Parts: sequence; structure tokens; C-alpha cells
Amino acid sequence: MSAKLGILAGGGDLPARLVAACRRQGREVFVLAFTGQAEPSAVADVPHAWIRLGEAGRGFKILKEQNCGEVVMAGPVRRPSLGELRPDWRTLAFFSRIGVKALGDDGLLRAVIAELEAEGLTVIGAHEVLADLLAEPGLWGRHRPDDQAEADMARGLAVGHGLGALDVGQSVVVQQGIVLGVEAVEGTDALIGRCAGLRREGPGGVLVKICKPGQERRADLPTIGPRTVEACAAAGLRGIAVEAGSALVLNRAEVVETADRLGLFLYGLAAPGQDA
Repeated sequence: MSAKLGILAGGGDLPARLVAACRRQGREVFVLAFTGQAEPSAVADVPHAWIRLGEAGRGFKILKEQNCGEVVMAGPVRRPSLGELRPDWRTLAFFSRIGVKALGDDGLLRAVIAELEAEGLTVIGAHEVLADLLAEPGLWGRHRPDDQAEADMARGLAVGHGLGALDVGQSVVVQQGIVLGVEAVEGTDALIGRCAGLRREGPGGVLVKICKPGQERRADLPTIGPRTVEACAAAGLRGIAVEAGSALVLNRAEVVETADRLGLFLYGLAAPGQDA
């Protein structure tokens, strides 16, 4: 029997998918939901508690009281300002230790994971519970990339890999060889929306989402879902490429159906240094 799983819930659909998977597996689960980040519907019918991001001390206490042997970080979390954070003493101690060394997302997540493990909690990745959500290599769905789209995918992969090495972001939009935008703190949805206003005449661009080189795989894996496809179509993009074996695809059947209906291609890419 697997240990009771504590889900640290941010936004999006992933926390609810994890809850459903635990139920199918007969595994006990408890959700620690972040106020202003998690969807209330994700925790409506499961044991849970709400905390602010700045309440690390209370969060650790709750997880231990709930006897959570393992924890998983699930869903995007918008970084709050210090005023919004209102850190307790435990959170302040954490930030005083890491200083400015972990300003990038991956660096910060590594520090958070180390803190959880120092409290005696075992951190696992969402893909360890939901292995069937990992993106498969190659083409999915009806539509195929043409030569220009394949070149844009290759360009996006190279740019994303370079920026990821600096712990900047996971997503790039490329059209006809020109980088329209790269993901920073705003997140993928905002990147797609921003690039809609930068679109050039001619064939639409491609969204490329990959892991950062050496990324901590237990948190913040690249993720797409039906809403990603709809946003890309609305922005005039014509395809999405994600890193095979690393990116999560939520509601895959709906993702493929939506892409087929809206005329977008979907592709699982090998990262640089991997076999295609």
C-alpha cells in the first residue's frame, strides 16, 4: 500500500487529476490548497485545508498531523509580492537561508523541495502518480507540420533550451523563424496572448514547451491541456510541440480532439541531445 499522499495544490486541473488517480488506486490523499491559487472545485469533496503561501510553519504542521508520507507539488503558483505573502517565521527563515540564490523558478522549487525533505517528507513528481499523462513522441492527431513549421519547432527547441539553462522559462513562440516571445514570469497563457498581437502575415507560429536543462522533475513539468490548444488557435498559432517523456498532457483525448477541430498540429519532441 502506497503512503498517504499530500497534494500541495496550485492552480489548474492537475490537483484534481491527482485526487482522481489516488481514488482509482485506493490511495489515501489530503490536499493542502494555496489560497488565491488553487481552484475550490479541486478540493470540494476531498479532505483538505487552505493556507497562504507564506504559512510554511502551519503547512508543515498540517501535513504531519495528516500523516502524509509523500507529497507532490501540483499546478502553477503565481509568485506573490512580499506584502501578499505575509510570511510567518518559518517562511522568513527559509528566505533568509536561500537569499538571492534561488530567484529562478527551478532554483526556488529545488529549495522548496529541500525544505520539505528536511521536514521528513518524501517529495515525488506528479508523473510518478500520473505516468499516463506524459507526452508521447511524434505526431498526435490529424494535422501535420509542414517544412516551415518543423523549422520553427527546431528553432523553438534550441531557444527554449538556451533560455532554460538560465532558469528563465519553458515556453517559446516562433513564427517563420522569428521568436515572437519567450515565457518569463507571466506564464504560458499570457505569453500566447501577448504573441497574438505580434503575429506576422503568412503561416502561423508554433508554441514549443520543454523542460529546462537539468530541471528538477518533481515540480513544474511543462503542461498543456485543452485550454492551451484553444488559446493557441485564438492567437493564430498553428501547432504545439512539447517535450516527449517530460511534458504532461491533461485530458489528452480532448486535447487531440480540440486540435483536430481547430486545425492545429500536436507533436512530441525529443530534447537536444536525445534521439529524435
